[in-house]
Amino acid sequence: MTPLEARVPHLTIEYSGNLDAQADIAGLCRSLHAAMVDCGLFELGAIRVRALRCDDYAVADLLAENAFADLRLRIGAGRSAEEKQRAGAMIFAAACAHFAPLFEAPHFALTLDISELDPAQSWKKNAIHPRLRGK
Repeated sequence: MTPLEARVPHLTIEYSGNLDAQADIAGLCRSLHAAMVDCGLFELGAIRVRALRCDDYAVADLLAENAFADLRLRIGAGRSAEEKQRAGAMIFAAACAHFAPLFEAPHFALTLDISELDPAQSWKKNAIHPRLRGK
C-alpha cells in the first residue's frame, strides 16, 4: 500500500432537491473530482465524489426557493494543515464557480467541511488501484 492509498478522499455532496432544476449536479461531481485531482494530494484510484439528493429539508425561513449544497470531504490521516487548507480551498473554489449563478439570488447556501478518519477505525479494499497503477 502506498502512503496516498491509505488516505481515502471521499467527497459527499448532500443537496436540496430543488437544485436539480438550477444546477448540473453531475457536472458538479466532475468539477469537484477535477479539483481533487489537481490539488495533488489524492491518488486517482481512491477519489470518490457522490451526490445525494435530499427531497425533505427545511432551510432558513422556509421559502421554497431556498437551496443548499453541503460538501463533506473525508480523508485519511497524515496530511499537514497546509495541505488540507489548500485542498479545501481548491475544492470550495470549484464549487463556488459551479454555483456562481445561484449566489446572485439570496436563496442559496454552500458549505464544505473536511474530516480526518482514524486509521484504526477505517477499513479499505480497492481493486481499482492495481489497474490505474499498471500492475
